[in-house]
Amino acid sequence: MTAVSIRWLGHSTFWIDLDGKTILTDPFLSGNPFAAVKADDLTPDTICVSHGHGDHVGDLIGIATRTGCKVTANVEIARWAVKQGVGQPNAVGVNTGGTYNLGFAKVKYTIAFHSSSLPDGTYGGMPHGYIITAPDGRKIYFAGDTALFGDMRLYGDEGIDVAILPIGDHFTMGVDDSIRAVKLLSPRVVIPMHFNTFPPIAQDGAAWAERVRTETQATPVVLSPGETYTL
Repeated sequence: MTAVSIRWLGHSTFWIDLDGKTILTDPFLSGNPFAAVKADDLTPDTICVSHGHGDHVGDLIGIATRTGCKVTANVEIARWAVKQGVGQPNAVGVNTGGTYNLGFAKVKYTIAFHSSSLPDGTYGGMPHGYIITAPDGRKIYFAGDTALFGDMRLYGDEGIDVAILPIGDHFTMGVDDSIRAVKLLSPRVVIPMHFNTFPPIAQDGAAWAERVRTETQATPVVLSPGETYTL
């Protein structure tokens, strides 16, 4: 069985380790008041990006150019990354519903309802979430920045082991809709993200977890920045 661990680095940034191969999600560490590490501390095998906002790609270029790691994102962000100095073979553009094989895991890009522009103001393409499938078949659904949508049930039909969902409200779905999302997805475990980084997205993680326990069949895991959950 694949050894799977998920470490929250703050906001929507996670360090996902699959038998020693690593995926970094939506890197935002510089300027993040709750970042658990510095961008220069990380050497991932792959960076997966959901959309182009600065609090999701803030450290993408710096990490990717320093390490030469693979970057998967939508086509527009992949092209932008190349223009910023990421080597073209390393920047892989994927589109909605498409799957890319990393060699140590598969990443399928899912729909998300949000907006997407890049730090320089250019169009950032469609926002996405993604489903990461480990070699042993276990699945991690990273929702990205999104509103609630009914087709989450279809992703749940695939058998989600861990769902990582935004709960901050204001810019994404909030607590109430995240509970509805858990019911649609039916994951074994659910981890919150995109909350408490800034005042508009402040939420009580413990209260959210109690609602998950009492209103759904999932197990809530509320991490503090720097903490790790082992699946």
